[in-house]
Parts: sequence; C-alpha cells; structure tokens
Amino acid sequence: MSQQAVRGRRRAQSPSFADVDHAAGLRPRDASRRGRRAAERQSPVRQLAEIASVAGVGQKAGVALAATGLVLTVTVPTATGAIEAGAASKASQVVDTAVLPEVTAPEDAPVAFSRASVGSALNPDGQLQQMLTAESAKGVTPAQAQHSLGAPLDSMVKSSPFGYRVSPISGWAGEFHRGQDFAAQCGTAVKAAAGGTVTFAGWHPYGGGNRVVIDHGNGLETTYNHLSSFSVSVGQKVDRGALIALSGTTGASTGCHLHFEVMVNGDVVDPNGWL
Repeated sequence: MSQQAVRGRRRAQSPSFADVDHAAGLRPRDASRRGRRAAERQSPVRQLAEIASVAGVGQKAGVALAATGLVLTVTVPTATGAIEAGAASKASQVVDTAVLPEVTAPEDAPVAFSRASVGSALNPDGQLQQMLTAESAKGVTPAQAQHSLGAPLDSMVKSSPFGYRVSPISGWAGEFHRGQDFAAQCGTAVKAAAGGTVTFAGWHPYGGGNRVVIDHGNGLETTYNHLSSFSVSVGQKVDRGALIALSGTTGASTGCHLHFEVMVNGDVVDPNGWL
C-alpha cells in the first residue's frame, strides 16, 4: 500500500486570514445578503418545519413528516381568503338606502288625524281645509283646486259632461247640465269626496231624486244625486271616503248612474276641475 493511500486524501487547505481580509476589503459586508445566504443554507427539514408551524401544524409533526419523505409540497394558507369572506358577509348585511323604493299613497287614502288642519301629502282633507281657511272657495285657483277632492266612486267612468247638452229626457238642445255623470250600476257605493257636514239628505223635487249635500266649509259643497238610498242624516259629520249612499236612478234619470256636483258659494262649477 502506498504512503498516499495510508495517509488518505489530503484535506483541502483553508484560506488564510490574509485572504479573508483581502476579500472583505474588496466587497463590503451586506447584512441583508448574509441573511439571505443563511436562509439558503438552511436545511430543507428546518424550512418545512417552520412552514408547518406557520400553517398551524406543530413543528415536531412537520419535521417528522419531512424526515419520512411524506411531505412533498407544503401550501401555506393565508388569511386573505378569510378576510375577504368576512368582508363580503358584512357587506351583504349593509342595506343600500339609495335604492329603497319610494313610499306613496293615493290622494283619497283615508288617514285619521286628531286635527283636521294638519296638512300633509297623506292628509288631503287637511290640505283642503288649509286652502279654504286661507281664502274662500271662490278665490281658489284652478291649480289649487285640481285633485283637492277625492273620487266619489271607486271606478270613475264619465258618461255625460258638465255644461250645455241635449236633454236625454226631453230631447231639447241647450239644456244646462249642472254636474258630471259617472256610469255606475245601481247599488254601487258612493263616498264623500271630502270631509264635511251633511246639510241635506232627502228627496230633491227638481229632478235629483234621492240627494245628499255635504258642506266642506268656506263656500265649498258637493252633491250626490239619483241615489237608490243614503245612510247619512242632516248635521252628521263625515270623513273623506266615508260611505254615504248607494247609486241609483231616482228622479229625472234614464238609468243607473251618479250625478255629482260641486258648488262654490251656491253656484255650480265643473267638478272635473276639483277631482
């Protein structure tokens, strides 16, 4: 056996301190670079153990799995998904008030208030009373009068208009029709066009048949004619939309319908300007 075989391979000669100092002088030391190199030199088993620890797996379990070769890849879950899910859950509970539907009500919606003078979009009687208190019905402008009265019937089907016409009974031309006729089967519910006090309820000798008159104040009145029957009496206070009678064909009438009138200071006006 040769002398070299006995002694074995010669150990590589380590660099001298001079060489180290010379290399250090040529390249400045970088702490971050040393950290990266240390991480690169870290053993795979230790890296897997730290990853397993971050992922919620014990360090020992991570080391054991890595040592046995069962761990091929390790996926580290992040908190991003959980945060996004939580934010979405909270966002789903937020109500966007900008897209809420607008709440409305019909003009003839019956709303009870302790004070009739209170005016609002849901209290047309209060608005009417305020308007009539400010001035008499004679001074109300067409724009103010429009829609200030409610519909006396649920279904408002116009038949014969206000003004001059050919009389359906005598056939004479130029008869003045004092109100607006609405088609309605006999026995149809007739309602008060606004709140007020009943000043007449009985037989009208001039063709109106069974007739009801309601005074709404400051010269404004409404009349309901050709009724088959009525359920109110003189002096009774009624609210807007209250049932006061049933339609019919009494008096000077050729068929079942409602003859509706609006009077201002005793003179009839076109009801369509107030409905």
